[in-house]
Amino acid sequence: MTRIAGSMNGKGRRFAIVVSRFNELVTDRLLAGAQACLEQHEVAAEDIVVYSVPGAWELPLAVDRILRAGGFDGVIALGCVIRGETPHFDYVASGATNGLLRNALDHGVPVAFGVLTTDDTAQAMARAGGKAGNKGWEAALTALEMADLYARIEASHA
Repeated sequence: MTRIAGSMNGKGRRFAIVVSRFNELVTDRLLAGAQACLEQHEVAAEDIVVYSVPGAWELPLAVDRILRAGGFDGVIALGCVIRGETPHFDYVASGATNGLLRNALDHGVPVAFGVLTTDDTAQAMARAGGKAGNKGWEAALTALEMADLYARIEASHA
């Protein structure tokens, strides 16, 4: 039996981070966590490109364009959608989720999901560097591991 798994060494890899400005108090912390994770795992600062979009709805649109342009081993999508009094939350969260999944499937490049969907700001802050950790950091770890796994899969079939 052969078992293939990705490592979290990012040396020589390039990553795009696409971050929503909506709920910026939260997304700035997610971004800081993702950047710190990538750099700690040997991704050079010049191999990290950060793209800013207005909100979570725009994440899949920008990710699609970035992946069409090429040159990245993985993409980290960061955003925060906080439930309100209307069903708007459901549409935005669902659209972002489905769009990012479609990006990953259509382009064959890992797209890590770092979009918080919470009931309130306190829950979001807890997941953006508070007591529940930093989901930006976790999304970056996922991107690192999946980028390496994709490379290993390609190599095993060469």
